[in-house]
Amino acid sequence: MIPLRDRNPSGSFPLVTLLIIVTCTVAFLYELAAGPDLKRVLYEYALIPGHVTEGLQNGRLGLAGAAAPFFTMMFLHGGWLHLIGNMWFLWIFGDNVEDTLGPVRYLFFYVICGLAAGVTHYLLGPSSALPTVGASGAIAGVLAGYAVLFPGARVLTLVPLGFFIRIMDLPALAVIGIWFVIQVISSFLSFGMTETGGVAFSAHVGGFVAGLLLVWLFRPRRVVV
Repeated sequence: MIPLRDRNPSGSFPLVTLLIIVTCTVAFLYELAAGPDLKRVLYEYALIPGHVTEGLQNGRLGLAGAAAPFFTMMFLHGGWLHLIGNMWFLWIFGDNVEDTLGPVRYLFFYVICGLAAGVTHYLLGPSSALPTVGASGAIAGVLAGYAVLFPGARVLTLVPLGFFIRIMDLPALAVIGIWFVIQVISSFLSFGMTETGGVAFSAHVGGFVAGLLLVWLFRPRRVVV
């Protein structure tokens, strides 16, 4: 399923959401511009669990150095489809969450969900030598926040039905819920396969769970769910 737009207009301009999209796009263009030097860029800014573990064990990395890739990995992406898919989901669901939480709370909420996603991925494969990038974990937290804050919202969605594709008006809870179930199943199926590459589904699950919990802390008290 591909969400096209939600039927839940935002009451304010989504400045932080737009800034995140611009930052991720600029970071990806920087990756492309690196060319043959991309490996060095990923080594410095992607989350490579094995490097963090080794750096902490031999004292090469201090606390700040070990924590840095958990932040920077959120703004890098592995390809155009990866970037566009993430930013599309963020644009559809992020504006309403930002409108409700306010720009400052929303920014902290987004970053903390991204950190939770990175930590989840790290804990499940601390020796992995594969670089992990992407805003998916943070955006998973935004989806969870949207589900909690707007349980009655509806989303215009592109739904493949065999050889046919239909555009359907679906409950946001159904769209987000199906997405999360797929992430959980995929995470279990890929458990222990930290050296084979692919999508970090466990990070998506970690970010989503963090979003479910944190949105209750970050939402203004005046919001009625």
